[in-house]
Amino acid sequence: MTDAKTRIDETVKANDVVLFMKGTKEMPQCGFSSRVAAVLNYIGVDYTDVNVLADEEIRSGIKEYSDWPTIPQLYVKGEFVGGCDIITEMALSSELDTLFDDNSIAFNKEAADKIREANA
Repeated sequence: MTDAKTRIDETVKANDVVLFMKGTKEMPQCGFSSRVAAVLNYIGVDYTDVNVLADEEIRSGIKEYSDWPTIPQLYVKGEFVGGCDIITEMALSSELDTLFDDNSIAFNKEAADKIREANA
């Protein structure tokens, strides 16, 4: 597991925004991963996706790395943010906007507002 942990750590630290997910941002392979990827894609965040289905060591290792039992997992500037429910809540409450602003992550604020309007 050390090798997987090292690879996870290097990926998280080398990229501003990383989503460990089932599938890819272009083709998610589970509903939860699809929801988080859809939010990030819609608001135009540049992020690295890691398909945990392609590597069993990463799939189990990411859960240990974050001490979080589920996938997807979003990291911003090396910090674990949360999974699908947390990211969805943050998007709807504007907390995700604040997180990206505070970390100088570019995103489309108008698109983020549209998500909130559509879910009001």
